[in-house]
Amino acid sequence: MTYATVMVGLALDQPNDARLEVAAQLADRFGAQVIGVAAAEFSPPLYFTDGEPAQKLIDQGWAAVRNRLAALEGEFRAAMQGQADAVEWRCGEDFPTRFIVQHARACDIIVVGEAVRGGLADPYAQVNPSDLVMQVGRPLLVVPETCNWLDLRSVLVAWKDTAEARRAVSDALPMLRKATEVTIVEIVEEEADRAAALARLDDVMAWLSRHEVRASRQVPERCGDAATQLEQIASDVGAGAVIAGAYGHSRLSEWILGGVTRRLINPANRCSLLSH
Repeated sequence: MTYATVMVGLALDQPNDARLEVAAQLADRFGAQVIGVAAAEFSPPLYFTDGEPAQKLIDQGWAAVRNRLAALEGEFRAAMQGQADAVEWRCGEDFPTRFIVQHARACDIIVVGEAVRGGLADPYAQVNPSDLVMQVGRPLLVVPETCNWLDLRSVLVAWKDTAEARRAVSDALPMLRKATEVTIVEIVEEEADRAAALARLDDVMAWLSRHEVRASRQVPERCGDAATQLEQIASDVGAGAVIAGAYGHSRLSEWILGGVTRRLINPANRCSLLSH
């Protein structure tokens, strides 16, 4: 398994440098094609008008969207110059999260920026990583704005004995093979669960070894508070990336994510690879 096609989602109103740099590095490391994608809808004004003024306003709004998408294509192609052997650009007048979901069939992994901090993403112009990871059916590599490279010297696998975690580790195999050190961690809720957790991690280590990945394991003595503990362990081992399953459910058409997933959608200074 490898990443033969990398997709990178660009945003109209967010910095794109970090995600473009990481996508270019993936292309270089795996000899991958890169597909750049961007989409936006015209967001109508909150005041009402009609007739010719309304049509003029709509025409101007769509023209601005198209100009911004064209500028993003230029940004994408400039960033991939000399980095990827083959590139492709796809854009549309659509909600960006929906647009990427529709085109995800064309790639092996999707690179996006972190979730908007301190507010809600504009659904007309920005991807919502929380919605995307639950719908897209591909691994999602979330890149914080402060990250300018994909550091694989140390990679942390946040293990939980679920389908989502198994999918994430499988999706991350190409990346794990490139890593210098891999640490698998499971956080238990009660002390009595530690022996079973160690046995589970032994199985994961053995499976990884058959795929040419050497790993170590940790089951911390402290129980509970998985999000905080994983962040501390990631810092302790110097992890440049965290691999995890994405957990959540839909309530009234809104994704309600677990604590670990919410933290990894907003990574601090390292990339997060999430699968659902």
